[in-house]
Amino acid sequence: MMHPLLNIAIQAARSAGKVIVRFMDRLEATDITEKGRNDFVTTVDQYAEQEIIQIIRKSYPEHSILAEESGLDQRDEHSVWIIDPLDGTTNFIHGFPQFAVSIACRQQGKLEVGVIYDPIRQELFTAVRGAGAQLNHRRIRVSTCHKFEHALIGTGFPYRKTQPFQAYLKTLAEILPRAAGLRRAGAAALDLAYVAAGRLDGFWETALHEWDMAAGVLLIKEAGGFVGDFAGGDDYLASGNIIVGNTAIYPLLSSLVRKSWEEEGE
Repeated sequence: MMHPLLNIAIQAARSAGKVIVRFMDRLEATDITEKGRNDFVTTVDQYAEQEIIQIIRKSYPEHSILAEESGLDQRDEHSVWIIDPLDGTTNFIHGFPQFAVSIACRQQGKLEVGVIYDPIRQELFTAVRGAGAQLNHRRIRVSTCHKFEHALIGTGFPYRKTQPFQAYLKTLAEILPRAAGLRRAGAAALDLAYVAAGRLDGFWETALHEWDMAAGVLLIKEAGGFVGDFAGGDDYLASGNIIVGNTAIYPLLSSLVRKSWEEEGE
């Protein structure tokens, strides 16, 4: 029997995905607003978010909702839905098919369910605390890559003026020569889902928001992976600085990122 929270999250993610796909063929008619440098929002983000909230509210009107576009609707502090209706908006605007819907629910301070849905590939990543992670209802695990020189690592470039660009470049210089490859696809939620599914062996990024990470964090943990922040702790949802990986890759990746950030005084 499906977890009731997961069932609602899946319904909401699929409905939002339909909204997104409908607009793919008429991007020229989509209103685009720049919230900040390289930080865009479209009418599609807003419509998709409204769709998600409407579905959640039908079943859980008392729950709180933290959504990227509409912010925090504080109700029951013990149950909070964390929503990114369209992660990878810049990709979407350019017709670059790498974006996703991300929905998580936190109860009593713990992430309970997480869903990341890629509407283009129709890939549904799901996780329930203590019950594992799945892709299209088939169990997934993090990769078994044991050597860093064989690892494919994901990342996200700092794109705001306030972000520590020099520290990032230093980290890049440490990791790039050691790994088999580096990928920057532009949708953090999908990057995290790919680590959970074993497509990436590790990932790091700075200055993310809770809605970028929440569902992906649960996916990775339930798929047997490790998650931490740049200080070696677990404050990633608050700090926005996240490092993830499988059992073998995570320790060195974490060490390299932490070393570079400390040397730059970040």
